[in-house]
Amino acid sequence: MMKMQYLLIIGQGDIGLPVTNKLAQDGLNVTGLARRERHHYALDDKANFLQADALTLTAEQLQDFTALAIIVTPDEYSTSGYHDSYLAISQHLATLADKLTNLARIVFISSTAVYGQDNGEWIDEDTAPVMPAREASQVILQAEQTLQQDFGDKTIIIRPSGIYGRERLMRLRKAKEKQKEPVAAAHWSNRIMDRDLITIIANVMTIDEPKPLYIATDYEPVTTFELGTWLSGQIDEVPPVLDDNKKVVTGKRLHSNIPLAWLDYPDWQAGYRDILHHQDKEQHQD
Repeated sequence: MMKMQYLLIIGQGDIGLPVTNKLAQDGLNVTGLARRERHHYALDDKANFLQADALTLTAEQLQDFTALAIIVTPDEYSTSGYHDSYLAISQHLATLADKLTNLARIVFISSTAVYGQDNGEWIDEDTAPVMPAREASQVILQAEQTLQQDFGDKTIIIRPSGIYGRERLMRLRKAKEKQKEPVAAAHWSNRIMDRDLITIIANVMTIDEPKPLYIATDYEPVTTFELGTWLSGQIDEVPPVLDDNKKVVTGKRLHSNIPLAWLDYPDWQAGYRDILHHQDKEQHQD
């Protein structure tokens, strides 16, 4: 563990806020940064708070921090929205790089959407070149490259796959549908439980020698058909049917390089069993 860490978490949303709280609960000196006032966020009492727009931060405001993380979401999910958040913040911080003499680490939460592969290929941390298919993903990759260019090996990239959790229930909602849309036979998907992602980010912020790139996903890619069939069986709903028009292999399969010890949910079954158990418990309490 590095000595006398002063940590800054830019963004206090569904992931940034719990990361800030986890670091505070672990006894670290951490500051959460967001545009709205502190009372909008359920911040741990031990966490500091800085109300500011990341695009206006000065070198003076950032001078004491030894590590910072950028955990943001766009105001709107469009190419311009990604440009105004991920890329604009990275470009602004890059202009301050030379002045931030105490900063030893800058962690950027990116996305596995930067991998444009869509024929069931296996992807790992050495996959190159990285060629995003969507314009928004191209902007995210540009933000990564901006930080790497100006902060060099201080830059750590975390690329999460599909984030799910007790409040992120899209697949479970689909499993509960009585009239299910036909599903492709072999569309590969990947996911990471939100609580595991929070642990991953907190660890990457604080360990002595992080890797330059983390593919934040669990250890078991799964086709959406297999996942939908399994989930439907768990809740006694009719399984999905195959779409006869979609027989080609699509999607991608991600090789996780996250230490297994960091994951409470190393595969999708463990994650969804937790979610279903949590829902059962809530129903019995009502």
